[in-house]
Amino acid sequence: MEKRTEIKELGEFGLIDRITRNFDIKNPSTRIGVGDDAAAIECGNEYLLLSADMMNEGVHFDLTYTPLQHLGYKAISINVSDIAAMNGVPQQVVVSLGLSNRFSVEAVEMLYSGVKAACEDFNVDLVGGDTTSSASGLIISVTVTGRVDRDRIALRSKAEKGDIVCATGDLGAAYIGLQVLEREKQVFLANPEMQPDLEKYPYIAGRQLKPKARTDIIHELAELNVKPNAMIDISDGLASELHHLSKQSNVGFFIYEDKLPIDKQTYDTAVEFNIDPITCVMNGGEDYELLFTIRQDDFERLKNHPDIHFIGYATEKEKGVNLVTKNKNVYPVKAQGWDHFNEKEKGK
Repeated sequence: MEKRTEIKELGEFGLIDRITRNFDIKNPSTRIGVGDDAAAIECGNEYLLLSADMMNEGVHFDLTYTPLQHLGYKAISINVSDIAAMNGVPQQVVVSLGLSNRFSVEAVEMLYSGVKAACEDFNVDLVGGDTTSSASGLIISVTVTGRVDRDRIALRSKAEKGDIVCATGDLGAAYIGLQVLEREKQVFLANPEMQPDLEKYPYIAGRQLKPKARTDIIHELAELNVKPNAMIDISDGLASELHHLSKQSNVGFFIYEDKLPIDKQTYDTAVEFNIDPITCVMNGGEDYELLFTIRQDDFERLKNHPDIHFIGYATEKEKGVNLVTKNKNVYPVKAQGWDHFNEKEKGK
């Protein structure tokens, strides 16, 4: 009897590696295929960037506490983030929907009001899509295109020993925001007369419900004449993304706990939930900040940037991915972030 392999045994990226390993690149215009944040296709002096992402109700979002406008915005933002992770500028999106019969025309219009707001914020054009019926709730699939000059593309595979590791914004907020939203959902289910108590948590709830891709950083890096060696967006958690860069660039990393960016509301709420704040930063997903490495020569250009944080450096691959604590202890970093096929993660 042929052995059955459960998808959760491989995980998302193991599955991708397995199902795409026998595909060869046939067209010389295909510069980057499977394995980075976006594909890159030769187009004159630029690369055309192409990426796609899907969101399924009950897996990626919960309409109990997710406004449709925010969901439409998030669907565009998380795809635009993949273009930013290649150091590119997004240009067009295609949006496809699977709709069950419980959604009205007005509900779809509400969703698209969020799509429109995101298109305006990120200066992208909605150029097409598809709609179909769904037997299992709402499904949103977005494809995004972008452009980047050939000499400015950033790949996951180009980090070098001695590079400085940088992270934008702050981390862990989306994860702890999700904990607040889930708690308030349980309160509501237990007593429908209870109203959600989110007034204390506007920042972290917003980071979960309506994340904003860091396209601003891409423009600022260009203005400062800094090209990242390697880059990835932080969608599955900092630890997971560090391991992706380590694997594809063949380097190790030392990351410093006291350099990790965390917002006060994230920190305080993690303590309230009896969760280690550093665990939120390292393993929480959906922040959609940028993680990138730069040459040491570029430090002077970025050292005064208020929203770029220098959190560590790249070293030899044999040394692995490590976290240096405030007490100078060194611990190997395990990737424990979001895995789409892990049963324990369902509902995120």
